[in-house]
Amino acid sequence: MSVGLAVWCAGTSVASCVYYVRALLGGRHLSWLERLTPREPERWPRLSVVIPACNEGESLRSAIATLLGQDYTDLELVLIDDRSSDATGRIADELAAADPRVVALHVAELPPNWLGKVHALEVGTRAARGEWLLYTDADVHFAPGALRRAVAWAIEERLDHLTVAPELHAASFWHDATQAAFATAYLQRTRAERAGRPGSRAYVGIGAFNLVRREFFERTSGFDWLRLEVLDDVGLGLMVTRHGGRSRLALGLHQVEVRWYGSLREMARGLEKNLFAFVGHYRLWRAVAVAAAVAAFVLGPFAALVHPSWPVVALGTAALLSLLSYAALVSLAIGRSFLVLLAQPLGQLLLAGMLVRSAVACTRRGGVSWRGTTYGLDALRAGQRVRF
Repeated sequence: MSVGLAVWCAGTSVASCVYYVRALLGGRHLSWLERLTPREPERWPRLSVVIPACNEGESLRSAIATLLGQDYTDLELVLIDDRSSDATGRIADELAAADPRVVALHVAELPPNWLGKVHALEVGTRAARGEWLLYTDADVHFAPGALRRAVAWAIEERLDHLTVAPELHAASFWHDATQAAFATAYLQRTRAERAGRPGSRAYVGIGAFNLVRREFFERTSGFDWLRLEVLDDVGLGLMVTRHGGRSRLALGLHQVEVRWYGSLREMARGLEKNLFAFVGHYRLWRAVAVAAAVAAFVLGPFAALVHPSWPVVALGTAALLSLLSYAALVSLAIGRSFLVLLAQPLGQLLLAGMLVRSAVACTRRGGVSWRGTTYGLDALRAGQRVRF
């Protein structure tokens, strides 16, 4: 027992050091959209922003206002009202009537074997006329000049796909810490800094900002290939990589912003489908095993600090110092709260709890409920494309 305890404490302490050092090193290779100074292209290509919306009446107007306020010269907004039961459809029509750059589409019925959002993206893509397509959500806000900077950089770097990690606003301290834990784990799990490097098979995609060159997109399998993929944003990055495209991720602090769920409770409900797919691969045993591994990873270094063996204590101390260094350096680099970043281990435990909750709920239900429709687990497993 004592040997096993020592191995657990020592192993998780080493793993914790590696985790936070890798997070720091990986972040150094990511570009900041705000700091990019690309040359303007000789001609600005038409940009179509495709925005699926389901019951987004509260956020739609303000989000669209930030897009219509952009200084991009040839801009089209394609709003897809996906079977909304609130005022989303009416607001979309009003926006289209007020500005010729806005096109409003309405989806009344969902075809078989399609996820609602993916189908809405397909509908919007068919209607869009742009040379570049930007897929975003109906609650995302854009800073002035963000679209010009992103498109110019994509053209200068000869990219086929550019995704931008948004700045996430939180409702509370623990909501913020859990979001930070999720973001760190996501960037590491996808190896985001390696996306687009020669020989790399890493892929990444974020629903708030997925920009793709239309000519290249039409060479891929399209959204039909992703019709039952819950992680459609990551799936788009996968699809680009599979077809040999050049893909990059940039950090969008102060450029692309979103309030990612209104509370920690809403986050748990909203991530129900994502966590079970992304981590659990729609398998209850896998989700529980991963959650247990996360708990062991988080708690091990703290147990090491009180272990009777001084080498184990030294490793636990090193793990704690790596976390402190990570929190301090990232806080200085991006202006986030040091205490929020320091609380990431507890945020990881909350995510592990959300994972178990999602796995149990979806297994009991026999499927995933999303946008008013329940999709069976067997169908989702068969249609899953994103597997890490």
